[in-house]
Amino acid sequence: MAMFVHLTSAANAPRVRRSGIRAVSQGREGGRGVYCFPVLRSYTLTHQWLRELARFGSRGGGLVAVHVRLDDAEPVVVGPYGRRAARSSGTAAEAVRTIAALEDPRGWEVFVPRAIRPREVHRIRGVPQTAGWRYQPDAHGVRPCTCYGCRVRGGYGARRLRERLPHPLDGPPPPVRVLLARIAAAGDPGDPAALREILHWFGMRRRGPLARLAPLAAHPDPGVREELVWAVGRWTTPGVTALLTPLTQDPHPDVREAAEAILEDDEDEDEE
Repeated sequence: MAMFVHLTSAANAPRVRRSGIRAVSQGREGGRGVYCFPVLRSYTLTHQWLRELARFGSRGGGLVAVHVRLDDAEPVVVGPYGRRAARSSGTAAEAVRTIAALEDPRGWEVFVPRAIRPREVHRIRGVPQTAGWRYQPDAHGVRPCTCYGCRVRGGYGARRLRERLPHPLDGPPPPVRVLLARIAAAGDPGDPAALREILHWFGMRRRGPLARLAPLAAHPDPGVREELVWAVGRWTTPGVTALLTPLTQDPHPDVREAAEAILEDDEDEDEE
């Protein structure tokens, strides 16, 4: 059995013990699953992603380490973050051997393309919140990245940095009026690719015109419906829960799982 560690907010620990780790992370090659890292002899390398993940916030007292046991033959994808060409498919045992043999495994990750079952969770424990690197290994002196995954919302100087170094895919996003005009131009029911791109931009906002996007919950393309869930799921605009609740009964499993994941996280926040 291969042992991996998955880092998550302490508030998620009761849910992980009860039902495992949901497959809510988007894989670099498509599909959803769980990111993790092999348990190595080096404590620092094993938990290297902690400070980077902590930049995006946590709930319930920092991050905790979820140790997961996977069958050696479990299919996974392994490779360095941000280098798709260097990623490869293999088994869990091969992923451990590959990373353990590296001279510098910083920035590497393992993607399990499915949810982690409760019986595969070995233990959950607290970890010091100072391990690992931030932004990227050896980030000092490197031009900062303004992509959605790297930037910190609300961070000091974040808006000025995005305006000075705009990212070709992640903005700054177009104004709301421009996005709404693009939705109208997409037609009825609308081109799925165009609508997914528009919802990608809406997902970078904290609030938005929920009523204008609500009709997309009935779009015939499940990809549009799922993108709608991820786009508005973290909005503070009133009515998000009412919009997402019917989508937990959507005929497509990806849409159902996305809506359930968002609503379940909201319930956990309310309990704190």
